[in-house]
Amino acid sequence: MKLRVRNADRDQILADRADIAGTSAKRREGLLKRSGLEPGEGLWIVPCEGVHTFAMKFPIDVVFLDKQHRVVKTVPEMGRRRFAFSIWARSVVELPAGTIHATSTQVGDQLELTKYEPPSS
Repeated sequence: MKLRVRNADRDQILADRADIAGTSAKRREGLLKRSGLEPGEGLWIVPCEGVHTFAMKFPIDVVFLDKQHRVVKTVPEMGRRRFAFSIWARSVVELPAGTIHATSTQVGDQLELTKYEPPSS
């Protein structure tokens, strides 16, 4: 299953086909095997309070969410060999670099995570 991640306060789509890392194995792997993220892609990591980019091949935007999916912290353009965390976070959305800026996403914004529905042919 994939998710659509929408900033309800700004009526902006952050991702329309984000993967879910909801198991221990998927959380450990994260985006490490990926060579990049296309616009509209992302990864929701749950539960999660911190992420790293030590073996990443590309920069990402990171959005930390509380239990109600409200933004508690943003890390735009997080480069390689970095670590970010928030003690208030319960999950994290990893997005293509530039998404936070392009959508004007800020701390306090309410995100909606819904099932991705591919367009009908």
